[in-house]
Amino acid sequence: MRVLRPDVLDKVVLLGAHCDDIAIGAGGTLLTLCRSRPGLQVDALVLSGGGTPREAEEHAALQSFCPGAELKITVLDLPDGRFPAHWERAKQAVEDLRSRTEPDLVIAPHARDAHQDHRTLAELVPTAFRDHLALGYEIVKWDGDLGAPTVYQPLPDAVAEAKVEELLRCYPTQSGRYWFDRETFLGLARVRGVQCRARYAEAFYLDKLIVGLEA
Repeated sequence: MRVLRPDVLDKVVLLGAHCDDIAIGAGGTLLTLCRSRPGLQVDALVLSGGGTPREAEEHAALQSFCPGAELKITVLDLPDGRFPAHWERAKQAVEDLRSRTEPDLVIAPHARDAHQDHRTLAELVPTAFRDHLALGYEIVKWDGDLGAPTVYQPLPDAVAEAKVEELLRCYPTQSGRYWFDRETFLGLARVRGVQCRARYAEAFYLDKLIVGLEA
């Protein structure tokens, strides 16, 4: 069963705590969606990395991951690893984004993520986007917080490979990290693919879904 179709989506909001979060968590989904829905309005907010080389990386990466989209990107400069202490500013940024858009879909971190920055942002999503469909993406990390997601986007081999190629190309500042490599990204995609009877997939968490069955 497919919950979403490209033709019912006009506006999408992307939320990330750090530059590269969105692409790692949902890059294959974005490639699939934007290729299927030319002209999609995409509004991306990233809370940290502003004023550093990572900001330029993020702009280039999201342009690549959202081909053909009407893309707006905002990168702020909250301190990495300190979001709980800067809750007010994070909250205001999310509220400001909400005030200028009425999205059909929100893609953001999930609320059970072990990283304090990811989790803080995830907890803010339903306070601003209260009546919106929100998918929470996952990011593999040392903390071992991978869980049991409930929503899957199968990825054809070519899309999974393209996602990995773009990640490695667009984020050279991350190349020295022991986990930032092809095997990590394709490995998780393969596991999630097994869980939805596909070769590769991205997985998401969904806390609330309203079903309209009336004629």
